[in-house]
Amino acid sequence: MKRFRWLLVMGSVAAVASALMVAAGGAGAAGTLPTMTITMNGTSVVVSGQTVSGAVNVVTDITGKPEPGGGAFLFLLNPGETPAVFANAAQAVNAHDGDLNYLEPYGSIVFDSVDTIGTSTAQTTLAPGTYLALDIGSSAKTPPHTFFTVTPSSTPAALPNPAATISSIEFGFKGPTTLHDGEVVRFENEGFVVHMDVWAKVKNMADAKEAVHLLLTTNGNGKKLNSLLTAEGGFANPMSTGGIVQETITEKPGIYVQVCFMDTQDGRSHTQLGMERIIKIVK
Repeated sequence: MKRFRWLLVMGSVAAVASALMVAAGGAGAAGTLPTMTITMNGTSVVVSGQTVSGAVNVVTDITGKPEPGGGAFLFLLNPGETPAVFANAAQAVNAHDGDLNYLEPYGSIVFDSVDTIGTSTAQTTLAPGTYLALDIGSSAKTPPHTFFTVTPSSTPAALPNPAATISSIEFGFKGPTTLHDGEVVRFENEGFVVHMDVWAKVKNMADAKEAVHLLLTTNGNGKKLNSLLTAEGGFANPMSTGGIVQETITEKPGIYVQVCFMDTQDGRSHTQLGMERIIKIVK
């Protein structure tokens, strides 16, 4: 099974950590959310708009030739930390075979979308603080990135209620197994470790059951599983505890296998611990 390009080139980012960019905006009008725009072209990342605390619309504008499974990654530094600390964070992750859980002493992944070329919109909640915005879909040797500040809002907005909520936990998914094309769904990490929420589309229920069996027993390795899949995509890339991507379902109706491919400390994938299940998307 193809894997998403979610693993950060942490050392490259740390080597050229950007100067802190301070951007601020006012709260949105009554009944609307503030909007923050992340513009990525494969060589640069620009954050603009209303970078205030509370619920926000995140508009991702992607041009160029992004890698499959890419998107916008937002990392909140812990209070008191500065962008310079990211070198330590990169070293910790690289020293543990790319395990993103080793980012925890330095901050958390609060938003990690799966986007394609063009303009995409999702929602999340931001706390005040210093953030790293990273383009994980770029093929550049050094992933384009920038730092920015989210300022406290005097009237922070709340996320609108979604039609459904799906949570990642250790080690599984909670929430409905039938979603509707066009409805707003909240994808969140309620676990204690980093989780991702991606999918593979299959032709029928028999293929879905066989795919689940292969993921449990072989970790998705081998040609057999690939032969069962008709498409791959994602709802959210790896996020820390509390990370949220709230978005409109645009996937075509059909049968899907929902998966988390993060690894445990002993090298097993979360799929081998039960983080896969069959879901349906209907009209």
